[in-house]
Amino acid sequence: MVYRFKLVSDEATNFAREIEIDSDSTFLHLRNAILDSVDYSKDELDSFFLCDEDWQRQEEITLEDMGSSSDRDIWLMEDTPVGELVEDEGQKLVFVFDYLTERSFFMELKEIIPGRSLADPVCTLKKGKAPVQKVDMDEFDAQIDAVAMKQAADVLDEDFYSGGYNPEDLDGLYDDSNLN
Repeated sequence: MVYRFKLVSDEATNFAREIEIDSDSTFLHLRNAILDSVDYSKDELDSFFLCDEDWQRQEEITLEDMGSSSDRDIWLMEDTPVGELVEDEGQKLVFVFDYLTERSFFMELKEIIPGRSLADPVCTLKKGKAPVQKVDMDEFDAQIDAVAMKQAADVLDEDFYSGGYNPEDLDGLYDDSNLN
């Protein structure tokens, strides 16, 4: 049976990829097909996450066992067939390709094609340019700071202090009877 996954990115609006893979192939095969389709290096750590319908991450499928002391099952890409964890059309996944910045592709199983098999995964649709694999951390921090400053400016606009200060608003907030 063949699975057809669609990938999109929240960074590149015109970006999409479709990957077809045999359900018996491993998540490592899927990972490599994705990385090949976007011309990314394969020397970075990355993970898949199974998600619920609201994109909330649930199970993680990792490239390497990081020695987690969790009670949860550890799913390794190399050992886990895609069809073992993904069974239904519409299943959502996230592929985190940049751990430092949590950048990822959003994936959905668009179609299950019974009666077909594939020896190797294939990219059947390439649309748009993928976001860069690694971002400059100074640039990333500057973007985060700019967003934070804008949010602070929106909250602390000139009307913020216009109500004045009333000392009676603080009555009862501090009780000095508990000092000794």
